[in-house]
Amino acid sequence: MTQRKKPVNTRTSTHSTEDDEDTTFTLPSTSQVQRGLEKFTAAQVDQKTAEVVQYLLVKDQKKIPVRRADLVKNVVKEYRNIYPEIMKRAARTFEQVFGLKLVIIDPKNHVFILVNNLETPEGASPIDSPTNPKTGLLFVILSVIFMKGGVARETLIWNVLKKLRVDPGEKHEDFGDVKKLVTEEFVRQKYLEFLRVPHTEPVEHTVQWGQRTQAEVSKAKILEFMGELYGQDPQSWSQHYREAHSSPSTSQASTSSQR
Repeated sequence: MTQRKKPVNTRTSTHSTEDDEDTTFTLPSTSQVQRGLEKFTAAQVDQKTAEVVQYLLVKDQKKIPVRRADLVKNVVKEYRNIYPEIMKRAARTFEQVFGLKLVIIDPKNHVFILVNNLETPEGASPIDSPTNPKTGLLFVILSVIFMKGGVARETLIWNVLKKLRVDPGEKHEDFGDVKKLVTEEFVRQKYLEFLRVPHTEPVEHTVQWGQRTQAEVSKAKILEFMGELYGQDPQSWSQHYREAHSSPSTSQASTSSQR
């Protein structure tokens, strides 16, 4: 019996040649950072930190993850020898001023996102109940995936949306091109991952939670959303309720922002 091959991801964006640039960047040692700080004034370091903060905030407005290679190339530049110090100060600014936390969702490729750092009762998600149409649509999709054990067929997602009168083949008043929103925007923002199912014709995909979802959204919040959507007590889904309340807290992907 042949072993089934692992699904190949065909929807997530491929890395550019700038990945090679990141491999040439070695994180400076503590002594190198100390020597580097001697070359700049305090005002210069503060200004560069402010530029990093602004760059990350602009990217966060569109929920675009930021790669270290891009950050170093486009913003840090000649200050790369004090990169850890700049990132430490930027992380402190995000926490103290904006209530945000700088999180690495992909340690291998050094990809950052900002997540809400304001703790809420009972392990609730940093993302509150949906307050805009796109977030509501995303929560529906995340709920379907969660209820299907973490992986759902793409066809199932479309069928569920059609029942809600959101047809991926038609332009929607609130969402515009629904298929593009789900398969491109939500994927680019790392909320969803599409994996190609091998040996299928026509091509089929499965959908699962993306890295940003795992860092920002708690299963308990998704189950609470399901309860509101269907008018049921979340505990009525006993198996999922146990899973949601026995899972690690949100921000499980969080690691040191200095990487």
